Amino acid sequence: MNLKRFIYLGYYIKQLDRLKLKKFLDYSSKETGRSRASLLGDMLSSVFRYNISLLEYFQFRFFELSADERKKWAGTGYMYEFQLKMNPKNERLILDDKTLFYKHYSDFFIHKVANLDELKDKSVINDLLSNPSGKLVFKVADGKCGAQVEIRNCSEFNGFDLLDFIKKNNYGLVEEFVNQHPEINSLSPSAVNTIRIFTQLNSEDEVKILGCRLRISVDSPVDNMAAGNLAAPIDERTGIVSGPAVYSDIEKSDCEIHPITNINIANFQVPFWSETIQLVTKAAKLHPQNRSIGWDVVITEKGPGLIEGNHDWCKLLWQLPVKKGLKKELDLYDKSTEVMVLDKREVLAQ
Repeated sequence: MNLKRFIYLGYYIKQLDRLKLKKFLDYSSKETGRSRASLLGDMLSSVFRYNISLLEYFQFRFFELSADERKKWAGTGYMYEFQLKMNPKNERLILDDKTLFYKHYSDFFIHKVANLDELKDKSVINDLLSNPSGKLVFKVADGKCGAQVEIRNCSEFNGFDLLDFIKKNNYGLVEEFVNQHPEINSLSPSAVNTIRIFTQLNSEDEVKILGCRLRISVDSPVDNMAAGNLAAPIDERTGIVSGPAVYSDIEKSDCEIHPITNINIANFQVPFWSETIQLVTKAAKLHPQNRSIGWDVVITEKGPGLIEGNHDWCKLLWQLPVKKGLKKELDLYDKSTEVMVLDKREVLAQ
């Protein structure tokens, strides 16, 4: 049996949310009539057979699927290996480090951002403190999934103590809080709701869109699914939400209407859609050494702008909203990358 999958299992156990496992196990046992022991055995078998994590057995609803259907889903182990090929460790730092990301992709930002060096310029501080939202967002350089983000009012700072605050709290960046487009704000005003677009470069360095999702906060200051929020599929051609929004919590029902604002989610039109697709297509070509990226885009009254790019983009956010496994979408690019590597070796050997 594959030694790597034993290593992966150890990682899954170490990171496991045991309360969530118990909840999912109880739910699936009640839904299927199967014993918990039977489901646990099937779960462990699936980790090795399908290269998924323990919780993904439930989130992908493997307890309801045939072996053929299970093969279609891209789990954590598969995605780790795929993304490592597409975005090599020595290249992905410009996506991992928010200060480097801003440095390389600043032309794609629509809001003001500054790192420590830029804050030595008093005019930069003044611009940030006078931004239209009246709020600032502080981020660590390597924060993930909305972690280590702090929002404060501009009125709490002056031109001198802003820099001290950043240094004291080890933040890498400060940004103006983004005022999202009024139509998106009407849908969900509790957080900035971003568009996640997955791009892939093919062997000719052409940009292919793997999927588009609207992340929707539910009475939460962040929009991540991991924090209990919703995600819905977007039609790549039109920018219209093409189905209900889903949770990653298997106990929760899909939503066609936002549970707090009562605004329709299905058929919601994302503003500035053609501009959004143009933005990520251009950004995806900027550093082709990173070939597979999940872009977070904010939509404002002025148009779209980047928030960040993710080399380890989420397989749940990609697949759950469309209710099907999409692993076959990646297999072609995985094979083409192997061919590209072989071609380079042949060139070097000549």
